[in-house]
Amino acid sequence: MTSKAEKTTEFIIKTVAPIFNKKGYTATSLNDITKATGLTKGAIYGNFENKEKLSLYAFDFNSNTILSRLELYMNKGETPLERLIFFVKFYKNYYDFTSDFGGCPIINTGADAKNMHPELLEKVQESINKIEGFISHEINEGKKIGEIRNTINGDVYGKRFFSLIQGAIFMSQTTNDKSYINDCLNVILDTINQRFK
Repeated sequence: MTSKAEKTTEFIIKTVAPIFNKKGYTATSLNDITKATGLTKGAIYGNFENKEKLSLYAFDFNSNTILSRLELYMNKGETPLERLIFFVKFYKNYYDFTSDFGGCPIINTGADAKNMHPELLEKVQESINKIEGFISHEINEGKKIGEIRNTINGDVYGKRFFSLIQGAIFMSQTTNDKSYINDCLNVILDTINQRFK
């Protein structure tokens, strides 16, 4: 059973995660945190050593929200190639899905943490590696069963596809124009259909 202290910790993380994602680590003040949670400074620091530690938990929450949804989406596919297609389809709705909590946390937090928060940047890099790993894994599994050509390098395409997606998400977020994402995903689907089989 979850204790009262654990519930408070979960409440703080869930409440402030969108704030960190929208405003960034530096711009999120303790006042923002206490105002959003309705808790005192003492209550916040009773649960977290400092703002830096809270920002790590907040990013984990935002990242896990995306990763768990992405995995659920991919699991709709019955074969590696189908799971890759569902991976791409997940990002068709990504702009709307992430707009509620301030856009893509990987882009937002990565840019924010790059020169200011090495521990947070490391967490962003871990999330990137996981997502690229999803692509690479499915390609390698597809090669094993003869569904995907042996000449397709999983690691190369993991990086290539995810960097294309992240660039398109950045442009869509910045310009409020979803066509960047849609066009990018169509290019990736064409690549899968024309080169992988």
